[in-house]
Amino acid sequence: MDVWKMIADLRSEKEAIDEVLLILEKIAYARGSRGRGRPPAWMTALKLGASGNGNGTQDPTPLKRTRVVSPEAKRKMAEAQRRRWEAYRQARAGTN
Repeated sequence: MDVWKMIADLRSEKEAIDEVLLILEKIAYARGSRGRGRPPAWMTALKLGASGNGNGTQDPTPLKRTRVVSPEAKRKMAEAQRRRWEAYRQARAGTN
């Protein structure tokens, strides 16, 4: 028997099983809740495939986007955090 044909058959069966598992997980999830709101991350990952682009091919772009903060905003956040820590230290020193 041709090994390559066996591999192709097994891959097609694997894809069919993955689709059935996805459908069953959706049914199980829908029964567990009323189906409102955002689906959990594992459900989204299953729906989109492992790569995150929806067609099952590998894609170098990640699912999670990074937040871009300007240098001025970073400076303001750092100053605000320093003020919070200073207030915390002063409050703690006053209670001792």
